[in-house]
Amino acid sequence: MKRLHLHIAVEDLDRSVAFYSTLFGAAPTVTKDDYAKWMLDDPRVNLAISSRGRVAGIDHVGVQTETAGELADLAGRLKAAGEITHDQTATTCCYARSDKSWVVDPSGVRWETFHTHGEAVRYGEDEPGLATAPATAPPAAASPAACCGR
Repeated sequence: MKRLHLHIAVEDLDRSVAFYSTLFGAAPTVTKDDYAKWMLDDPRVNLAISSRGRVAGIDHVGVQTETAGELADLAGRLKAAGEITHDQTATTCCYARSDKSWVVDPSGVRWETFHTHGEAVRYGEDEPGLATAPATAPPAAASPAACCGR
């Protein structure tokens, strides 16, 4: 079963954690100095927030898969739709180890499809590709940068 993923850049992490904890009636499942994540079942969403110097607002959206096979299926559908994808394997991002496929949709929204297979002690590492295009940028705006578009 898949889970919707939303990553929101925030200006004040503590205020945002308090807001989303109250909204969802649950504390984050992961809390770091610059990041928090809720793995909710109602609604079934992976909501992440971070204060890492980005403009406040939706950073990217995505779909988290439970298996590598589901990820391969989604990445295959993106390629079949004619979109250029950027695939990452065993990458560190958002304090997790994951395999990913990134794409920018025709309207410039960055989408991340991913399968997480472990935790990490640091936020992430630099990776080239579509992960870096601003959320509203056209596909041509993709350039080298770090995890989750950082």
